Amino acid sequence: MVAAGGDFTYPAFGYAPPPAGAGGTEACRVAIVGGGPVGLSAALDLARQGIACTLLDEEDSVSVGSRAICYAKRTLEIWDRLGVGQRMLDKGVTWRLGKVFHGAAQRYSFDLLPESGHQFPAFINLQQYYAELYLVEAARQQPLIDLRWKHRVTDVVPGNDNTRLTVETPDGDYTLLADYVLAADGARSTIRRKLGLDFKGQVFEDRFLIADVKMKADFPVERWFWFDPPFHSGGSALLHSQPDDVWRIDLQLGWQADPEAERAPERVIPRLKAMLGADTEFELDWVSIYTFQCRRLERFRHGRVLFIGDSAHQVSPFGARGANSGVQDADNIAWKLAHVLRGEAPDALLDTYDTERSAAADENILNSTRSTDFISPKGAMAKALRDAVLDLAADHAFARRLVNSGRLSLPSTYRDTPLSTPDRDAFSAGPPPGAPAVDAPLDDGGWLLHRCGNGFTLLSFGASPDLAPALQQRIRMVLLPATGLAAERYGAAPGCAYLLRPDQHVAARWHKPSNQDISMAYDRTLARMG
Repeated sequence: MVAAGGDFTYPAFGYAPPPAGAGGTEACRVAIVGGGPVGLSAALDLARQGIACTLLDEEDSVSVGSRAICYAKRTLEIWDRLGVGQRMLDKGVTWRLGKVFHGAAQRYSFDLLPESGHQFPAFINLQQYYAELYLVEAARQQPLIDLRWKHRVTDVVPGNDNTRLTVETPDGDYTLLADYVLAADGARSTIRRKLGLDFKGQVFEDRFLIADVKMKADFPVERWFWFDPPFHSGGSALLHSQPDDVWRIDLQLGWQADPEAERAPERVIPRLKAMLGADTEFELDWVSIYTFQCRRLERFRHGRVLFIGDSAHQVSPFGARGANSGVQDADNIAWKLAHVLRGEAPDALLDTYDTERSAAADENILNSTRSTDFISPKGAMAKALRDAVLDLAADHAFARRLVNSGRLSLPSTYRDTPLSTPDRDAFSAGPPPGAPAVDAPLDDGGWLLHRCGNGFTLLSFGASPDLAPALQQRIRMVLLPATGLAAERYGAAPGCAYLLRPDQHVAARWHKPSNQDISMAYDRTLARMG
């Protein structure tokens, strides 16, 4: 075990040699390259779908430094389905309020989850090393997950029937033949480079300092964002609370800043003292410099190799869209891959991973680009316009909608997916086809999403349709009352039903479905129509 800053101790997971030995050849159904939050989430999801996988990571511990810290409600719901959501919530710092400042003056505040009746908050803040540790510990409990630390993928050769991976270990190289590969190996993806693929998009000419600071402070647990603060004139600043009395501080440095020089404590500490006060006692826990990037692969699927997380797309960190989007990638691909491997769906179902998650990436990139343009205006006129909007926001709600300090992550709705059955009936409320299901408390003290499991679910309000035996074997039935908060959130009258995909997105909804309606929607969701 290696001691870290703060209260965290970095674990050493240990190395185990490949079963076939150096120079040997093995086979697996799914190889996951990368043991960060995205790869581990995919492994847990596949295991819950009954699919064995081998996860390869070149390190034998969790990520150094807090890295991604803001996890959204939808991510927590996904992790809850995978068995780790409550643990993340218990350790994380819960927040929902944000404040925006211009200069020294607060312009307005906002509440990300003003209504009650939700199991999970709008966001928690939790250092990435905690999230990874909890996911690893959950994966260790799954016999279908083979975790291999210090197994570094050095080459990839696609084939018609499998993908050949060359894996380097302390004992020498071996070959792994995988039916499918999930590339979760990050922004510097070896898999992407070996396949000759590159990102398309934009790198912004600006640099930001991240500093994790260990200190006792009486700041409220809120997201504070400053434009042009007096302690950092001409730039922007962000303050977030994390567990263990660690605080995340982001400071805009400008494109001319030297990344190596700005990491030095003698440069970092004076900047932080200007913000926190000369007499404030603190310790540096982790420091990094990053550049805004909004880029993605043109396609996320390349035959039997599928890219998830940062290996597929990159966005600027303001808005917490990176890790949250990556976990949704894993949530999207795992059930599809499981159905294909079990022979229950055609290979074409995997193409819809690219269709759905490319659209989600484009939405994230659009929002991230707009945030970057607002935080770092190009030219005097753009800055004057931004400052005018900030001043108007103090008194006018319309201007607040124009302020963009990082539009915070929201779950993706797959509006144009071929897997959804369009509405036949009119609904006054409720998530439409393609949208994630909405959670709600139930009369027995439980939660709606807890009833849905890891497969297809039919939510039926007030009356239970007489499902044919073949459908009963494939679809879980959840009977809910046609009154109460759940019915209200779903716009449900007696007899209404929602068909949910295994990733808890709505596949179809009806006022009173027949067995044929449900069967056709089920087949369409598995790309078995036509």
